[in-house]
Amino acid sequence: MILDYTSINMLRIGLALGMLVIASVLDLRKREINDILWIGFGAVAVILIFASPDPLYTVKLVGISMIIVPIALALWRFGIFGGADALCLIVLAGLAPMMSIYGNTITPLTTLTDAALLSIVPLFVNLGRNLVAMCKKENIFNGIDATKLNKAIALFVGHRAKNPRYSFSLEKVEGNMRKLNLGLQHAETAEFCNTPDTWVTQGIPYVLYISFGFVVQLIYGDIILNFIQSL
Repeated sequence: MILDYTSINMLRIGLALGMLVIASVLDLRKREINDILWIGFGAVAVILIFASPDPLYTVKLVGISMIIVPIALALWRFGIFGGADALCLIVLAGLAPMMSIYGNTITPLTTLTDAALLSIVPLFVNLGRNLVAMCKKENIFNGIDATKLNKAIALFVGHRAKNPRYSFSLEKVEGNMRKLNLGLQHAETAEFCNTPDTWVTQGIPYVLYISFGFVVQLIYGDIILNFIQSL
């Protein structure tokens, strides 16, 4: 069955949102996503090409959207995010290539750049939480040997958790001293911290940022491009 452009685009958006919701729920509950999800929706993306009024144009559009592939794979290999996040971006590019409800300016990288900007939000949440703790006279750096600069950075990237869950440790032990470990941790190999009363950074699944980034793309477009155009 051949669908008109409006119907096919709404179907693509609906399926993409459904995939992102399923992936987000699975990642939050189990901290892993079975590859069957990406295979299934990837197959649907291929089928939708032939349901389009102009399959050749759709192939070109999907091809342009696949610019995200080498970037997503590189970010995965460098440990910026996990393999599931890379697959999510790739399948999303095929399922809903450069989709926007209001026709705002977007690029093949818009979902990724919007997601990256949204991932900054926890930094300010951490800062607020730590400032509140300090106002309550809590010694959040008690027992930690660190420079003022590292402590200032830690205020943004983490917090001291009494019972950490699904978080990554920001501490290391050198000799008998507890120090801050603010280096980049590999998303595929880092293990969750179970040590009580430890500085940690939240292990928020990046697929959540991708999901919200896609929603922002649909209703607003590219945050960076729109900001530049408004200047």
